[in-house]
Parts: sequence; structure tokens; C-alpha cells
Amino acid sequence: MLYETIFKRRAVRKYDMTPLDAEMLDGIQKLLDEAEQMAGQEARFEIVSADKVKGVSAPHYILSYCTPGDAAYANVGYVLEKADLYIQSLGLGALWLGMAKPKESENDYCIMLAFGKTDVPFRTDEQEFDRLPLGEISDSDNAIVQAARLAPSACNSQPWKLRFEDGCVTVRYFGRGLMRMILKPKMNKVDIGIVSRHIATALGHEGKTIATVTAKTVDKTPEIEIRYK
Repeated sequence: MLYETIFKRRAVRKYDMTPLDAEMLDGIQKLLDEAEQMAGQEARFEIVSADKVKGVSAPHYILSYCTPGDAAYANVGYVLEKADLYIQSLGLGALWLGMAKPKESENDYCIMLAFGKTDVPFRTDEQEFDRLPLGEISDSDNAIVQAARLAPSACNSQPWKLRFEDGCVTVRYFGRGLMRMILKPKMNKVDIGIVSRHIATALGHEGKTIATVTAKTVDKTPEIEIRYK
């Protein structure tokens, strides 16, 4: 279900402001509470209504909180993208909001995801995605790279390179263009977590079992190491 959603999801900016029922919201919160996190990381997530967020554009929001740091930001992206895919698999819309703020912001607030009912249609073809060619993000061409290529990112910056070894996929931060200086402090770290979720989801679809997902820094460059069996 989540794998198939990778190929049709979109960023939705127009919502029906009618709140979702409690059972559906409880299901989304349960997914967040039970979602696997990266090794050594522990972010928290809460669903709030529109009155808790500045500049309302959707009926519901998932707020994320973590200790500031590259690995923590990547972990938030990893967990929250699972929620993004799950929400859109239910026929709802969702939107990453990097610049939005809750009305009562806490020091460990990271980023939010807006969601709710929408009439905006899903994508029907991969050609509808504005993404870099496969060769720009990896030397390999396989189903894992194809799923990774469609991952959302801030300003569509796609700041990653993928490397494949036996039983391991490494996502290495690779900033592109002028936006890399603006997005590098936080947003692109969230982004490499997002693409890691697409990779883990595609590996699961291929029958692989994820062993560990670890965020680390190598030669001052953030990496995510995804080991599988």
C-alpha cells in the first residue's frame, strides 16, 4: 500500500476544512507512535487542529519534535514520510511545511505535515513528477532508485546520492544549486530522511527485511546507512 503510493503521491495545497473523524486521526497517531525510528533517535509527533498553527491551510497538522542535529532531523524525515505515504494511501492529501510554525512553538520543534480531505487528484504517471534523471542520483538503475527518485524534498532540491553494496544502501547528502546554502542547516537533513523512507519501503516491497537505518557523518558529510537482509 505504501509502496504503490510513492508513484502517485503529490503535494496538496487545497483542502476541505472539514475535520476527519476521530477513528481516522487515532489510526494516523498510532502509526506515528509505532513507526520505526533510526538507530539511536527518538523524535515525537503529535496531531493538532488548525487553530494551533499559524497561516491555516488544512484542517490537521502533524508537528514533529527532536533534539537539534543532523541525525535527528533525518530521523524526523524518515518517520514523517511514512505518515505522508500512509495518509495519501487513504485517499487524503498531505503537504510538507518547512517554513510554517505552530502558534506555541517549543525549542525542539522541527517541521510539520499538513493533511486532510481534498479533491486534488493523485498523479497517474511518473512523467508528472519533476525530478532529476536516475543517473543524477545513483550509478545504479533499479527499483530502489526509481522509488527514491520520486521522494519529495524542500524546493525540489533532491540533495542525495545513492550507493549500493551487498546488503546496504547508503544515502549521502549532496547539495545542489544555490538553494543548498539555505536548505543545508535543517531542511536537506530532513530530506535525506524522507528519501531513506522511500528506499526502505521499496526494499520491503522487494522482499527484503530492514535490519538497521543509521544516520551518521562521514568526512563532515551526513549519510544514512540502510542495512537489510
